[in-house]
Amino acid sequence: MKTIVMTGGTSGLGEVAARQIAGTPSTHLVLGARRGSQSTIETLPLDLTRLASVREFAQSVIQALGDRSINGLVLNAGTQFPNIDQRTEDGFETTFAVNHLAHYLLLQLLVPRLAQGAIVVITTSDTHDPKMNPMAPKELDPELLAYPQAQRRSTGFSAGFRAYAASKLCDLLMARGLAISDEAQAKRFTVVAYNPGLTVGTSLFRAWPLWARVAMGTVGLIRPMARLATVDQAGQNLADLALGRITPPAGRLYASLVKRQLTWPDPSELARQDDVMNGLWHDSARMVGLSSAARPAFK
Repeated sequence: MKTIVMTGGTSGLGEVAARQIAGTPSTHLVLGARRGSQSTIETLPLDLTRLASVREFAQSVIQALGDRSINGLVLNAGTQFPNIDQRTEDGFETTFAVNHLAHYLLLQLLVPRLAQGAIVVITTSDTHDPKMNPMAPKELDPELLAYPQAQRRSTGFSAGFRAYAASKLCDLLMARGLAISDEAQAKRFTVVAYNPGLTVGTSLFRAWPLWARVAMGTVGLIRPMARLATVDQAGQNLADLALGRITPPAGRLYASLVKRQLTWPDPSELARQDDVMNGLWHDSARMVGLSSAARPAFK
């Protein structure tokens, strides 16, 4: 019996993936969510806006596992706001806190329980890349993302979208950092950063302003002509990656769903910079209260 732990499995493409994973023979899925699943999938309480809840969830998972290991970890939950005015109870900007910091902490807490050959899938986005998105970050300042300074921040929808793109760059760097860590090398983890592409019909856009939601609805009407992936297609790919049905080509980590085909391109230039990756890992460890000893050792 394989055990897979997942966030973001109660709506959108994550719900599709969760159903596929849970329905796979000899596979036990554990979801972390603020509300219970409507199915028979085991769901444990998890509020990604609270680091205390992340720690409680990790402890609950470890207790429920007993002597068993985790064969798969899917960090899929994400949020986006039309601005950067929201703060978590820990004082961080909410998009950065939910999309990156909470998942970083959960990853660190559960890595010791990952099995030999475990699969880790972290959902990212091609919005992290300036070649795809003119509002993508061209530099990374984790401190500024966590605590936006009024004199340096943009306002309105563009600020929220920039924060989302930056958080997805952080997720890619988190995946890269894990992949080259000593533990991942020793245990031969498979690490994937998955971009599902623009997927109309997910709950990610629920906080967008009305004009943006109307625009997304229009995109949905032309989806067949634009060959955009459906929620079902994006979710199926996520499940296949988590279950090892799709494996990365040698030396590849970034899986991108483009025109309904899964490709393995290079991520952005910034996402490939080791100094940026190391800085993010160390800053994130400090922000979530992990000691230096808990930080990964890179080869």
